[in-house]
Amino acid sequence: MSAVHTRRVALRTAMLLLAGLALAGCQRGPTAAQREAAAQAQAAAQRLEQSQQELKLYREMLARKDIQLAASLGQQIEQMYPGTPAASAVARDLPALTAEAAQQAHARRLAALWDYQTGVPMEGGTQNTASINATRSDGTQGTIQLILRRHSAWGQSVYLYGQAPGFVCKGICRVPVSVDGGKPQGWAAYLPPTGEPALFIKDDARFIRLLEKSRVLEMRVDLKQGGTRMLKFEVAGFKPADFPVLPSKH
Repeated sequence: MSAVHTRRVALRTAMLLLAGLALAGCQRGPTAAQREAAAQAQAAAQRLEQSQQELKLYREMLARKDIQLAASLGQQIEQMYPGTPAASAVARDLPALTAEAAQQAHARRLAALWDYQTGVPMEGGTQNTASINATRSDGTQGTIQLILRRHSAWGQSVYLYGQAPGFVCKGICRVPVSVDGGKPQGWAAYLPPTGEPALFIKDDARFIRLLEKSRVLEMRVDLKQGGTRMLKFEVAGFKPADFPVLPSKH
């Protein structure tokens, strides 16, 4: 039985019941039980009509590829109108739709962790940067950043940037870096001679190639104030196209 047919039957039943009560009322008036039955029939018909309107909107969102809103509407239909044809219609696809909506929301969250700046004037040149803050254990964003930089005069750099007094590193030090929970590998690093609270990674090109293929990078560093710190960077949302190479001057 189609949803349209079911809705028509419910409405016809409610109308017949109301008509019967009206006729009975001309004789002796409806009983309390009859009034209650009529009210329930009318409420059921209205509920069915509302569920069909929600189903129509749900299908419109699917057609527009608005997965987030479609999943939300589908869940609402199941919760508010159980047992209706509309609830049966969304039940078939809702688990997969909900999973896809969650995946999209996760991807948007990861992408939003990155900040991109392009064509910024900086000390006699122009620079493009992509930066991301470390993620704390509670999911909030920390104050130490991982920064990728391309400068028209200084070239390409990868470095950590935090609060003063900065990092501990004598000469060329080794920073343990693990990828997606793997075994840590030591990366050569050094402090900038100008004294900023930064720690530069020497092999910047290889590091960026590694980052582009990773979901999570973890780096263990020593701070001048605060001791050893494990930094977690959820880098999976990095978009290389938003960190363009600067045009050559030649």
